[in-house]
Amino acid sequence: MPKAHQKDGFLKNARVYLSGPMDFVASRAEEKKSGWRVRVGQFLKSFGATVFDPWLKPKVRGLHEYGREDITTIKLREEWTFESTEDGTKTRARCAEAFWETMHIDLRMVDISDFVIAYCPTNVYSVGTPHEIIVARQQHKPVLFVSTPVVFPALDELEEHLTNSGDHKGKNLLVKLVNQVPIKPNPLGIPSLWYMPLIGGENFFDGFGFGSYRKKFDWSFGPSDEQEKLHHPKRPILPFLEGLNHQLPKRWSRSQDKFVQDDDWLLLELDQQ
Repeated sequence: MPKAHQKDGFLKNARVYLSGPMDFVASRAEEKKSGWRVRVGQFLKSFGATVFDPWLKPKVRGLHEYGREDITTIKLREEWTFESTEDGTKTRARCAEAFWETMHIDLRMVDISDFVIAYCPTNVYSVGTPHEIIVARQQHKPVLFVSTPVVFPALDELEEHLTNSGDHKGKNLLVKLVNQVPIKPNPLGIPSLWYMPLIGGENFFDGFGFGSYRKKFDWSFGPSDEQEKLHHPKRPILPFLEGLNHQLPKRWSRSQDKFVQDDDWLLLELDQQ
């Protein structure tokens, strides 16, 4: 644990929920083992924060394994059917009931958190993440929103290869594939316009800034480091969190044309006397 990190600042005992896509990521196994939540969780705990990670849900007293989610949970979706029959109705009800516990405990963790960190790449479909963000904002809790650049270098290489090789059929199929998926590059990581008023202008970040802390935490170099090496974040979230430990953020007031106190940041004192 880095000695530079202090456990007596604003983040001490702060409760933070880590929200982000889980179902449609490239690999649920890798996401759970070494995804962004692992690193951000270690970073926050070094300041004494309590971290709620949906991959590692807390135990519920009296309810064994309630809402637990693992890399195989997604298989539940394979049972789904649109058949307008009694069996189809029963199957849909079973799927909805089976995942209710997971949704219930994740939203409860949002309820008891002081703020939420949400990773929302624009190329990954997610429903739970917007739900959690909206619940947090309805409770006037800050949501720190990370939207990283979305690029597809392999797609660019494939298109160049097909062009140079004169494979017109292959290139036409590639164009159809891009339109069918659809594949939408977002090199600046610009979030949906709907998120902008929902989150607030000061709480957007275009990366994590892992590089500055990788050696301190002994993080092995991975895909996220490669991405940030190619697209260096202009506003990474980890330095922001480090600053948050010493001083509460302010928000920009358009009416006063200056920074003012942001009373969404209510980090409650819950120490036992």
